[in-house]
Amino acid sequence: MALTFQVDPAFDRELRDGITALWVDVVNAGGAVGFVPPVTGGDVRPELLKHLTGMVEGRTHLVVGRDEEGAVAATAFLTHNTHRLMRHWIGVYTVMVHPRHQGKGFGRDLMAAAADAAQGLEGIEAIRLTCRGGTGADRFYASCGYKEVGRIPDAIRVAEDDYRDDILMLLPLFR
Repeated sequence: MALTFQVDPAFDRELRDGITALWVDVVNAGGAVGFVPPVTGGDVRPELLKHLTGMVEGRTHLVVGRDEEGAVAATAFLTHNTHRLMRHWIGVYTVMVHPRHQGKGFGRDLMAAAADAAQGLEGIEAIRLTCRGGTGADRFYASCGYKEVGRIPDAIRVAEDDYRDDILMLLPLFR
């Protein structure tokens, strides 16, 4: 079984609901995608709306992976940097693989699909991402070719007494 990836699919209610459900399931399984569990669809929808606004404005691209049943199983959002001196790189955000599909190599497949999508965009020379320290995500991204280029200690507070580093990583794209 493999995921089928699509870049910038037509956005409809089914896709919206699929991404919302994926986001809820990932966070509630312990995934570090902007929230601390527990969350509901009502918690993540405003954040999804921000991504959708970027898509409508042409600043954001969606990479979505679907499983054999057609269910949304993975996402990554690529967002253009709007600063005139930094338009040569793109950020990747809200990278998720459904918990039932983890450990099958789909995360690597998603990151490869995101890199392919970024390489297809004019003028993009690198992908930049941040991840939460203490989760192992930095090791995963390093295994996908990303290099740690910065770290802000204790920048993320996930609980009153639990601070995590904000890790900045970069993947140069060679055309």
